[in-house]
Amino acid sequence: MYPGRFRNFLAVDWSGAIGARQPGIALAMCKAGNYSPTLIHRDKNWSRADVLDFLTYDLPADTLVGLDLGISLPFEDFGSFFPDWPSSPSDARSLWQLIDTICENDPNLEATSLVDHPQLSRYFRRHGGREGDRFHAASAQHKRGRFRVTERAQEAQGCKPYSNFNLVGAAQVGKSSLTGMRVLHKLGGKLPVWPIDPVPDSGSVITEIYTGLAAIEAGRNAGRSKIRNYADLASALKVLGSKFPSESGELDDHSADAILTAAWLRKVAKNPRRWAPKSLTAKIAATEGWTFGTF
Repeated sequence: MYPGRFRNFLAVDWSGAIGARQPGIALAMCKAGNYSPTLIHRDKNWSRADVLDFLTYDLPADTLVGLDLGISLPFEDFGSFFPDWPSSPSDARSLWQLIDTICENDPNLEATSLVDHPQLSRYFRRHGGREGDRFHAASAQHKRGRFRVTERAQEAQGCKPYSNFNLVGAAQVGKSSLTGMRVLHKLGGKLPVWPIDPVPDSGSVITEIYTGLAAIEAGRNAGRSKIRNYADLASALKVLGSKFPSESGELDDHSADAILTAAWLRKVAKNPRRWAPKSLTAKIAATEGWTFGTF
């Protein structure tokens, strides 16, 4: 049974960059219906700790939350997050705990200590041409590194995902994912995270989202998914059956991603198929998680 019961929809465009406050973090919320999503502003740029506090204390009831980050790492391909490392965690929640423990002294919920870890750095592609000897885990299926099952599903829907083990390039999501997993661990189970947790009959739920998928389903394509003005945003929101902001002129792409994806999340959350992807097994749910909206 799918939960078509949410009253609010929150999209969070995330950032894994170093620093206390991130211009790349944007939050947008919309209510059920066709109301225009609105940005949630702060006096200063959002910090990751600010978002953690918002999710803990300020989230409206019955909100479906979409976080634009990977909630786990590849596991299914080798039966392990870190093949041949004896301390590799057995599931996603254990992975979050490991990351947060290793990075407990990193400021601003960063994840530098993990990617510089003597053993674990071998699994990541880092800046300066530092590709770990286990980045491909000996026989990865693609030169871009290892992928989760959900990322293969993203590809089938026209997206261009990156491996969460890749920390290089403007489009990489590895740093965002690692810092996001610290936030998920610190939430301490206060909010269920689908599909790692079952969706309860009431209350708010966190999901992983991919803003590129929302853009594609709003009439954009993978090569021109980014929106940087209100006119293009209005056109995309119209495709999703949403009203749009009355502003005009330029718009930063992080804010546009959040606004558009909040409206998309509201639209697709009613579709039972989005909650029952054909490749999502109980094991994959517990280890790799899933990107909401991919089939």
